[in-house]
Amino acid sequence: MKQRLTPLSLPAALLAVTSLTGSAFAQDVPVQRNPIVMHATHVTTTQAFRDMTPVPWHNASKVMPEHDRAPFRHISKLADPAAQFEVFAPVSTTNLLSFDGITDAQGGSFVPPDTNATVGATQVVETVNVAYAVYNKTTGAQIMAPVSIQTLYQPLGGQCATGNLSDPVATYDKAAQRWLITMIAFNNSFTQNNACVAVSTTSDATGTYHLYSFNYKTVLPDYPKLGVWPDAYYLTTDSFPSGGFFTGAESCALDRTNMLAGNPATSVCFQRGTADFALLPADLDGSTPPPTGAPNYEMDLATSTKLNLYQFHVDFVVTGNSTFTGPTQLTVPAYTDACASTGTCIVQPSPGEKLDALGDRLMYRLAYRNFTDHEAMVLNHSIKAAGTGKAPSAVRWYEVRSPGSSPVVFQSGSVGGGTSPISRWMASIGMDKVGDIALGYSKSSSTLKPSIEYTGRVPTDTLGKMEAPHTVVTGGGVQTSSFNRWGDYSSMQIDPVDDCTFWYTQEYYKTTGSFNWSTHMTSFKFTTCQ
Repeated sequence: MKQRLTPLSLPAALLAVTSLTGSAFAQDVPVQRNPIVMHATHVTTTQAFRDMTPVPWHNASKVMPEHDRAPFRHISKLADPAAQFEVFAPVSTTNLLSFDGITDAQGGSFVPPDTNATVGATQVVETVNVAYAVYNKTTGAQIMAPVSIQTLYQPLGGQCATGNLSDPVATYDKAAQRWLITMIAFNNSFTQNNACVAVSTTSDATGTYHLYSFNYKTVLPDYPKLGVWPDAYYLTTDSFPSGGFFTGAESCALDRTNMLAGNPATSVCFQRGTADFALLPADLDGSTPPPTGAPNYEMDLATSTKLNLYQFHVDFVVTGNSTFTGPTQLTVPAYTDACASTGTCIVQPSPGEKLDALGDRLMYRLAYRNFTDHEAMVLNHSIKAAGTGKAPSAVRWYEVRSPGSSPVVFQSGSVGGGTSPISRWMASIGMDKVGDIALGYSKSSSTLKPSIEYTGRVPTDTLGKMEAPHTVVTGGGVQTSSFNRWGDYSSMQIDPVDDCTFWYTQEYYKTTGSFNWSTHMTSFKFTTCQ
């Protein structure tokens, strides 16, 4: 088993630049070898989640730690060349369900809530810091009331059962019809850090789960993001030894086959340097898998005009054959990070505090789909808005095609800016089976309380353009004294049954206050998708 690499030893693992003749990338790119291998330190199977004794989740207000950001900013001297100032017809969707999810009116919770939800065969699962709830996807009725996610991890023992938890992600393995729930767990000194992973044994999110704990030792695996792929579950994190300074992104492939069976499992990882931050792994949508043997694709921000694209090939039999290849850099319209000088610049009406845009990273998910005649991925991040409206933030989005052969940015655009003073940020994006794209986000200004909105486009729309947005919820209050934290992410997911219905989940405030956020879920579909 390879030892965890320090930043000083990392270059030795990168080796020389290798010519990839006949590979997916038609250019010379670096190939990282010699992965870190971790074995799950705890493995067990639970009783039915619905029958477990719940751990309280809202007994004390708490702010999730925010660690140093990547030591770079993306600054362009150009105004956003992809800004969309035209007004088109209202987004061509049919709205379905719209209801509040997990809410903490008492304010005895966590900030940020890290709002996330995903949809399965018959249920919707929502996670926040640090609660879990289940809903009927047809009616919106609550099937399982919010409980601490730590309830689920009690049989594991160790940090997952007793430590601090943060950064939940829930997703649905569509091919296996299983739920996948992840958290990170750590002690107060960040000297004991674990990734906690639960894989359901059936499509019932209230049933039994296989549990795994991967020990990152003294490295805090912050801001984890998850992608489902045929050969593995891909988990990306940012490394903070002992909770201190950022030392680079890390990407791990978890042994999906063994985890679905409840067997002991291995994690094969590549530690990157500080140039990589908040990597996103491709997350498979639709019933068509990637081409046979396709690596997982991963992306992050490179420069103010470039995106990084990587390929992660894992071999769980001979782990030394695993490789992390890239970056291939894709040129995009120039941009500047939203709130690049301070990180915090989103305004609310008084007495609201300024909010964090997280403009230094791509936002969850990197949604992947195989259309047979082409592969496509959609992604987004928050950028400095262009125009005269003084809005500090807009949402930049992209569609990348052919990531495994001849990667290209097929289209890109920006939502927000112009003469509007409204900031748009903290977005998530997805694509349905006919190529319709939906983009959900928060919006706010000095006169508009933080609200929830989505927009979208159909394939016949002009490339790079979105239709006029739909407001889901208009906020009833503003956030105060909550350490400027918002998000840290939201989620746009696709119903795996019809492959048409989008589910978007985001936070807002019903009344002005501190820590007393609410979450809201909405489902909709484009009229062109049947």
